[in-house]
Amino acid sequence: MSRRDIITLPDPLLRQVSKPVATVDASVRRLWDDMVETMYAAPGIGLAAVQVGEPRRLLVIDLAKEGEDKKPLFVANPEIFWESEQVSEYEEGCLSIPDFYEMVSRPSEVKLRFLDRQGAAQELHATGLLATCLQHEIDHLNGILFIDHISRLKRERVVKKFAKAQKLGKL
Repeated sequence: MSRRDIITLPDPLLRQVSKPVATVDASVRRLWDDMVETMYAAPGIGLAAVQVGEPRRLLVIDLAKEGEDKKPLFVANPEIFWESEQVSEYEEGCLSIPDFYEMVSRPSEVKLRFLDRQGAAQELHATGLLATCLQHEIDHLNGILFIDHISRLKRERVVKKFAKAQKLGKL
C-alpha cells in the first residue's frame, strides 16, 4: 500500500466521467488499498479513484470514528437504482476542495448495486451519513462535485478561490 496525492480543484480531471472497471482483479484491489491508506491519512471518510488521478468507477468509504475498528467499504461500478423522496442535510466537505464546507441536501436513503472486493455483485440499502457519503463519492465518478449542489454564487466564489491559489502556486 502507498499513499497517493489527492488532486484538487480546479484540476479538470475532477470533471471527467470515470470508466467502469471490467473485473475486480489484483490491480483494482491494490488501487483500493492505496485509496484507503490515502483516505485515512488525509483524514477523510470517503474517496473516489478519480481523486487520486485514476478515472475509474471505484470508491472507498469508512465511517468508523477514531478509536473504532476500521471497516472500509470497497465499491466498484456503483449504480444507484432507488432513492428516497425524503432528503437529509449534511455539512459536506471534500478532500479535493480542502477546508471548504457547506450544507448539502440529498436523498436520505439510497439503494445501489455494485461489485465488492471479491468482484461479487452486491446490493446495499444505505441511510443517513452512509447514504450521503455514497452519493457524494458516486457524484465524483460522474464528474460532479458537492459544490454543484450549492448556490451558483457560493460555487463561483470557491472555484475562483482555488483557481487563484493554483495560479499563485499555493496548491
